[in-house]
Amino acid sequence: MKTEKVVDHIVNWLHSYATNAKIDGFVIGVSGGIDSAVTSALCAMTGLDLLCLEMPIHQAPTQVSRALNHINWLQEHHKRVEMIQVELTPVFDQLIAALPAVANEESRFMSLANTRARLRMTTLYYFAALNKYLVAGTGNKVEDFGVGFYTKYGDGGVDLSPIADLMKSEVYEIARYLGINQEIIEAAPTDGLWGDDRTDEDQIGASYDELEWAMQMQVEGKKPADFSGRQKVAYEIYLKLNKANQHKMNPIPICEIPSDLR
Repeated sequence: MKTEKVVDHIVNWLHSYATNAKIDGFVIGVSGGIDSAVTSALCAMTGLDLLCLEMPIHQAPTQVSRALNHINWLQEHHKRVEMIQVELTPVFDQLIAALPAVANEESRFMSLANTRARLRMTTLYYFAALNKYLVAGTGNKVEDFGVGFYTKYGDGGVDLSPIADLMKSEVYEIARYLGINQEIIEAAPTDGLWGDDRTDEDQIGASYDELEWAMQMQVEGKKPADFSGRQKVAYEIYLKLNKANQHKMNPIPICEIPSDLR
């Protein structure tokens, strides 16, 4: 990858999109992870306003500190970067208290994890509307179009996606080029929705390197039977998630009314 040229391309694309839309800048949720770090840095490089939100919900202290350290780094290198910390834990806890109990605790646990992401999306759009900003998405290609590893109308609810055509490995390459804090580069990827230390790989069952490989194998039309051992397992995980999460990747279905019924 021609990293420097890719960075310039994304920054120019962001700037052109915002100015053509007569928008003043961007708002982004900074989690302490690699994707939000790279995306926020690219947004800052446009020279437009950037509002970084840190929105903890029972968050691990290490995630919070990485996020705050990154925002400080951005402010040291760019003039128009602001930060607001919105403590969403009490909001989340009050919502849990208001919701009725359910018998299926596992489903409830998953639903509440996604609710965290949707609370953050709502907060991002609140500040976007106040300031005439665009909500910048942080999803990469393998997450957004490979396995659908994001929350529908949560972190998937954005105005534009600067890094959605980059594989995770390419995001890391850009991070190193930009000089993103080493603690973020070295941290295991996590969605931070569970209040514990589980990683993306723990949840998915495969690493991002394996998922990128599997995504390419799908493009080439390979079948699980073409592989054995760990490769076969990883490819089956990818295909299962890719199929199950098509509802996230495809446009919302519309019931079209036949002309003879009008």
